[in-house]
Amino acid sequence: MSADIQEKIDLYYSGLSKGHKRIADYIRENYERASFMTAAALGKAVGTSESTVVRFASHIGFEGYPELQKNLQETATSRLTSVQRVEAAGRYEGGDFVTKALSADIDMIKKTRDSIDRDTFKGAVNAINRAKKIYILGVRSSASIASFAALYMSFLYDVVMIDTSATSEMFEQMLRIGKDDVCIAISFPRYSSRTIKALKFARSRGAEIISITDGEMSPIASYATYLLVAQSNMVSFVDSLVAPLSLVTALIAACSGERQQELHANLEELEKIWGEYHVYRTSGEDK
Repeated sequence: MSADIQEKIDLYYSGLSKGHKRIADYIRENYERASFMTAAALGKAVGTSESTVVRFASHIGFEGYPELQKNLQETATSRLTSVQRVEAAGRYEGGDFVTKALSADIDMIKKTRDSIDRDTFKGAVNAINRAKKIYILGVRSSASIASFAALYMSFLYDVVMIDTSATSEMFEQMLRIGKDDVCIAISFPRYSSRTIKALKFARSRGAEIISITDGEMSPIASYATYLLVAQSNMVSFVDSLVAPLSLVTALIAACSGERQQELHANLEELEKIWGEYHVYRTSGEDK
């Protein structure tokens, strides 16, 4: 369970009402399950009302139940196994998964848009544009976003896409990282220990680090020179990373926006190469 909630429960427990103590005990013993329950569902599980659950959250120091639930989820999503995720989704979700999944993604994108610190975002853009080399790191589900970032950033920058298939090879690829370089690290629950080890190494070499993750409690947040937070969501055992991908797209667009002339020249040269070697299918090619 989150240390924040544990500390709050311990602090206030002796003065809680019987109903509030039942809620506290349930959360302590079933934090994974509780983190995905509505206030009404939690109240039903312990034999009390939704309003009592809401008052409990406020009583132990949260602004409301959504803040308490978010605190629980930040811990739970990083610890749940794939099997537990399926069980949690099956217990508390249902109905039209298309509507549910896409609506959740829309909500995550909106929350990410509204919560991004624009000064931190601008600082990350400036760091990328002054860097000698860009190292991009993402493991497992985050690898697809890292690959996307590496593809488009390679049109403008000297990019190293870290292959994380083996820990030893990862450090070999990062051997020359230094104070003039930037490491963009992308990590979402369940967090990879390999990403954390790589960032520890990058920071020891003096590189600036841009951490793209789901919150300040993320294990890669403490390594960040610039912390960019994107909302993520769990759909069954699948991690929805639509909002992080949108954030990376915005970052690439902002970086390239300040180097339009160079980008234009690079793309013109690439178009010639693509045409010469038939990289892309042209209209009427198969006729």
